[in-house]
Amino acid sequence: MVNSSQHNPGQKAQILFQTLSENDTHCLQFSYFIYSRDGHSPGTLNVFVKMNGGPLGSVVWNVSGSHARQWHQVELAVSMFWPNEYQVLFEAVVSNERHGYLGLDDILLLNYPCSKAPHFSRLGDVEVNAGQNATFQCVAAGKASETERFLMQKQNGIVIPTVSVKHISHRRFLATFQLDQVSKGDQDLYRCVTQSSRGSGVSNFAELIVKEPPTPIAPPQLLRAGSTYLIIQLNTNSIIGDGPIVRKEIEYRMTSGPWSEVHAVNMQTYKLWHLDPDTEYEISVLLTRPGDGGTGKPGPPLISRTKCAVPSCFCAPSSTVELQTPSVGQSEVPFEGVTPLSSCGRHEGISGLLVVALSSPGSPLALLERVRAPGTPRTGGLLSRGLLSTWIFVGGVPPPGSSRGWG
Repeated sequence: MVNSSQHNPGQKAQILFQTLSENDTHCLQFSYFIYSRDGHSPGTLNVFVKMNGGPLGSVVWNVSGSHARQWHQVELAVSMFWPNEYQVLFEAVVSNERHGYLGLDDILLLNYPCSKAPHFSRLGDVEVNAGQNATFQCVAAGKASETERFLMQKQNGIVIPTVSVKHISHRRFLATFQLDQVSKGDQDLYRCVTQSSRGSGVSNFAELIVKEPPTPIAPPQLLRAGSTYLIIQLNTNSIIGDGPIVRKEIEYRMTSGPWSEVHAVNMQTYKLWHLDPDTEYEISVLLTRPGDGGTGKPGPPLISRTKCAVPSCFCAPSSTVELQTPSVGQSEVPFEGVTPLSSCGRHEGISGLLVVALSSPGSPLALLERVRAPGTPRTGGLLSRGLLSTWIFVGGVPPPGSSRGWG
C-alpha cells in the first residue's frame, strides 16, 4: 500500500514478480486498491511484462483515478512458450495531487485459463522484403468485450494500433496489424496486447525479419561479341542484400535508345541474340529472392558494342576510284587511296580481302572480284587483269576460318 500524501509527485514503488516459464495455459490474478476521499487520483498503477530478461517495454495494463473504497480484481493472461520465460513488474506512480492510496494484494498464479482476459495463440515470425507491408495476425480465445483495446507493442516500447478485429466465433477472434513499407530499421520483436478494465492478454514476442533484395556487386563480363550477338557471363558470386537467389534476369538496352528488355536466365553464361550491328548496349543483371518485392535493383552495367556486320555493312558504296588502263601484257594494276568501312567507322574482322564491284566505262556493274590488300585495308593492292576503268568498294570479309562467307 502506498500513501501518496507522504511522497513526491512522480515517485515510484515497484514489485517484481518471480520468473515464470509456464508452458500450459495459466492466469495471473491480482487485486488493486486506488482511492482518495476528494475524488482526485492518488496516482497510477502500471503492469509490465518483460521477456527473457529483456527491456521493460510498454505498459500492458494500467489504471488511474479514484475507484471507490474497495478492492478490484484483474487478470493477466500471458501466452508464453518454452524455452522463453517472463517476469511481471507492478509499479505505483504518485500523482501531482498527492492524496489517497494505491494498493496491490492477492497476487496468484492459477493453473487454468483466465475468464476476464483473452489468451493469445502462438504468434509466428513474419519475413518480408524491404519496402513491402508486414502483417501480423493475432488469434486469441476468450471473451472480448466492446471496451477491449487491441494494440501491438514493439520491444523498444513503440505502440502500433490495430487495423481490424474479426470475430471468428463467440469465443475466438482475429486481430490484424500492419506495418507499411518496412525497412531494416523496423526489424525487431513485436507482440499483441489486449487491454480492458478487467485485465490484459499478452502474446509471445515474434520477430519481424526484413530482407534486402539482392543486387550484384560487379557488372557482367563480356565473353564474346559478334555483329548480332553478345555472349556474357553473369558474374553474380558477390551480392549486396540477402539470398537465397531464386531467379536471375538480364536487362539490356541500347545506350542511345529508350526501350529495354528483360530475359530470364538459368545459366551463368547467356547469349543475347538479334542485336543491331555496330551498336552500343548497356547490360545489367537482376536478382530475385523469395517473396513480394524480392527483385533487387539492377547491378552495375556492362557497356559493350556489337561488331560491324560482314558483308552486310556496306561502306561508302558511292565512292569511285579511277584506275589506269593496263598496258599491253600488263596483268595487274596497282590501286591506292582506298578507305574501307568509312561509313561504319570500324575495321574489326577485316583480313585484307575486300569485295569490289568492277565495271567497264559507261556500263553497269558486271562482276564481283576479290582484291588482296596486304597488311591493313588502307594499304592498297593489285587489281586482276581486265580493261576496266572504275571500281566501287562494297564491303569487307572476315578473317580466314570465319563461318561468314561472301555476300
